[in-house]
Amino acid sequence: MVDSVQSFLGGRWISGRDGPALHDAAHGQVVAQMVLGDIDPAQVLAYARGQGRRGLLAVGFPERAAMLRALARYLGEHKEGLYRLSLHTGATRADGQIDIDGGIGTLAAYASMGAAELPAGNLWPEGPVVSLSRKGGFAGTHVLTPRAGVAVQINAFNFPVWGMLEKFAPAFLAGMPSLVKPATQTSYLAAACVRLIVDSGLLPDGALQLLVGPVGDLLGHLQSQDMLAFTGSADTAASLRAHPALLAAGVPINVEADSLNAAVLSDDIGPDHPLFDRFVTEVVREMTVKAGQKCTAIRRILVPRCSLDALGERLAARLAQVRLGDPARDDVDMGPLVSARQAQDVRSVIARLAETGELLGATGGPPALCGDDLDPAAFVAPTLLLARECDPGARVHVLEAFGPVASLLPYDDPDEAIALVNAGQGSLVTTVAVGRPDRAAHWVQGLAPWHGRLHLLDATAADESTGHGSPLPALKHGGPGRAGGGEELGGLRAVAHHLQRTALQGSPAMLMAATGEYVRGAPVTEQAVHPFRKHYDELQVGDSLLTHRRTVSEADIVNFGCLSGDFSTCTSTSSRRANRRSASASPMATSCCRPPRAFSCRRRPGRCWPITGWTRCAS
Repeated sequence: MVDSVQSFLGGRWISGRDGPALHDAAHGQVVAQMVLGDIDPAQVLAYARGQGRRGLLAVGFPERAAMLRALARYLGEHKEGLYRLSLHTGATRADGQIDIDGGIGTLAAYASMGAAELPAGNLWPEGPVVSLSRKGGFAGTHVLTPRAGVAVQINAFNFPVWGMLEKFAPAFLAGMPSLVKPATQTSYLAAACVRLIVDSGLLPDGALQLLVGPVGDLLGHLQSQDMLAFTGSADTAASLRAHPALLAAGVPINVEADSLNAAVLSDDIGPDHPLFDRFVTEVVREMTVKAGQKCTAIRRILVPRCSLDALGERLAARLAQVRLGDPARDDVDMGPLVSARQAQDVRSVIARLAETGELLGATGGPPALCGDDLDPAAFVAPTLLLARECDPGARVHVLEAFGPVASLLPYDDPDEAIALVNAGQGSLVTTVAVGRPDRAAHWVQGLAPWHGRLHLLDATAADESTGHGSPLPALKHGGPGRAGGGEELGGLRAVAHHLQRTALQGSPAMLMAATGEYVRGAPVTEQAVHPFRKHYDELQVGDSLLTHRRTVSEADIVNFGCLSGDFSTCTSTSSRRANRRSASASPMATSCCRPPRAFSCRRRPGRCWPITGWTRCAS
């Protein structure tokens, strides 16, 4: 059965004429038929700015976070259908986890961040409040509010689910409707995910629209309150930035482009060091996951010249063990590229890179494949090239083969390695395997200006590290220069990108009324009832209780620390043990499901008291 890939615009699935047929990457048969309808871009954008924005702003940040959480749970319960479609893209089951589970996990992560850290309503106070007058009657602060436009998100072919959801989640949380444009090759998987989202009924109408096929003059209708996010090639990004309509309206554009990411083996790690083999594992994984079709994949491997041959031999041996074939088979490690055309492009770049180096990990011939009725033209074996002499002007720092290809480069000292890595003119991520912590600062200071993320791999972090190529919701994804100069993810920073920052000036009373937070100098409401004795719904900003004057003693400070857990310093292990013993014998220490702890007062660091005032837990 051939699936139809339709646009979802204006709250309905669009019918129309047949468009391009979409093919299975491994076998070549048609798996989906794109449907192209007559679309009015101005009407699509107006629907998002109107119906979509009204539905999103009818609730606040916490409510939208709850919707994201429910959506993540729903997609998690229905993801098997996405996994089956993902096989057609050439992705193995493990590759599909990165794309599908990674996207669902990103929704859940932003749901948690929004629920825990964002305020009620649709205004996000961004303090502190700054006094602007001598008497304190005039002050200023900053607030963040949702933009009055639509977030247009153009995604790449390699991650049709994660690439969509990692852009959608922060935009939705910020209260900005999304118009998603997936890459044609894998649009059937993105469309299937959107169909699940629509069927869930969890999102307001207009919060998410899907446009498959050509965009037409869509960009010409964008306005200053809209945003454009793009993932793909640097050449396409450059043409988007130069679009006259975007320039005229000042539309913000966030670009995440493919880059020549690197992995560096520090000069304090030799072939006998435990990190040496871990470094090999990291490189092989990044060359073969998603058949090397990752914007974060390792393209350049820098190693001390004295370890060049040893590392080359181990990498070549590991790459020779990679099994290629049908991604649906459990015994296959790596599937095909997304299409035979993409594979041909990769082979042409390999040929150009090989003119100045030598092949270590492949012979250049057709790879052996596991499976039946496969299209060999779509497969490229993991390929390792060696350049024994390299300078910052070499073509390896310019040409990228977007597949399972990497180049091995020697260096003589760390400064030379830093110069070679930075010759890539901006990367998303570089991994540096460092044996000694005191060497890390030099690598970071040299590499950080040209990178969006640095992954420092040492023995302590090796077992728990998420790896070189895993963008995480809490950390920034993007890089300078060739990498696009944009920023995605990064925790709530991505939400803030979709909000307008505005400076507020006025009296403390006005600022308090606008932000919903108490501002020093604003009027207070004094009542006889202690605020702590009120229900949450009864509390108002500015509620205050004036008590009689009394001297705060050192004992009061100690007791406050005991009740709140706010301890200024920690005692040594031996002191803590001694105080636990004294606490257990003290009549002041009450029973609790947690043992008493000890702390030091900042005023008298050497003096410790047992925690008192614990109450027994209900359990």
